[in-house]
Amino acid sequence: MSFSAVIFDFGGVITSSPFEAFNRLEAQRGLPRDCVRRINAADPDTNAWARFERAEIDAAAFDIAFAAEAQALGFEISGSDVIGCLAGDVRPRMVAALDALKADGFTLGCITNNVRAGRGSAMVFDDARAAEIAAIMARFDHVIESSKAGVRKPDPRIYAMMCEALDVAPEACIYLDDLGVNCKPAAAMGMAAIKVTGEAQALADLRALLGVRDEWPAKD
Repeated sequence: MSFSAVIFDFGGVITSSPFEAFNRLEAQRGLPRDCVRRINAADPDTNAWARFERAEIDAAAFDIAFAAEAQALGFEISGSDVIGCLAGDVRPRMVAALDALKADGFTLGCITNNVRAGRGSAMVFDDARAAEIAAIMARFDHVIESSKAGVRKPDPRIYAMMCEALDVAPEACIYLDDLGVNCKPAAAMGMAAIKVTGEAQALADLRALLGVRDEWPAKD
């Protein structure tokens, strides 16, 4: 298979997963593990999280709506608590992979479900980290943010929008995301989808699709 474009999710792929931060919050509060994910999984197309990612509500409205949804399931968590968990840590080897792909002539895209909170695409809350994320985002040929596009993964339209923007056929694309539900529409369109569980696994699977046998990207 010949590929010309690689499309990345951001949180959970280029950075560590916010789910790790959710679990830390749950442990600190004495709440059941993965209860934040459980809240977000209820009515996934119309709940507070989905509407926030499509920019249909602002942070203040999300704070209240999420708290109400949590309370309905027996949990005491505010939306602002969740927002504070969203910014993950940058994975340096994934950033190195972006540079290696670009040097090899691949077109790069990023599709990220995010919200209008914090600074920049990765929703960070300090200037230094915002600058770091901005430098990473500048590596992509095109970025689609759900909070700006008004559509979010796994809606198939957002993947089609990226293919149109990059002027590539789905069959020429590799797609990486940490959520299986987001990989499925990409695969259904014809993309080679990689479900990311960690940095090493993602790079190994990417190497396999690209036919690279040596360690890639090379370590410093």
